[in-house]
Amino acid sequence: MTEVACKFRADLDLVHEALRSLPESLADVPWREGGWTRKQIVGHLLDSAANNRQRFVRASCDGTYSGPKYAQDAWVVAHGYSDQNWATLLSWWQTEHEILTAVVDLIPEHRLETPCVVGDNAPVTLQFLIEDYVEHQKWHLKQLLVAS
Repeated sequence: MTEVACKFRADLDLVHEALRSLPESLADVPWREGGWTRKQIVGHLLDSAANNRQRFVRASCDGTYSGPKYAQDAWVVAHGYSDQNWATLLSWWQTEHEILTAVVDLIPEHRLETPCVVGDNAPVTLQFLIEDYVEHQKWHLKQLLVAS
């Protein structure tokens, strides 16, 4: 396992611990006026996991990746996260991230430099996508923890 994979796993474990500490009473409360609810934020994190799993696997297998961005608001609505049970959403987050960490664990060191293009963004490496994914999780975690 690479150093990147070890850090990825450790960082997501910390995010998971923080998610589990959130009181269910906040699940339907927007993190700010007009913002997503905590359920919708966790749902967005699930969508991000699904999209990034495709990116990580394709980059690792193919030695390159070029693919679309996704319409995050439309995805959150399409999945109906607001209507899901809080415990179910947290369970899905855990499952998605167990899969994702297993994928990252198996990425060979030499594939971390794989060029990746998401939408019309400038090319970045697979390692950047992996590290940026964790930062994205942490950024949304701050929203989840507002006034909790």
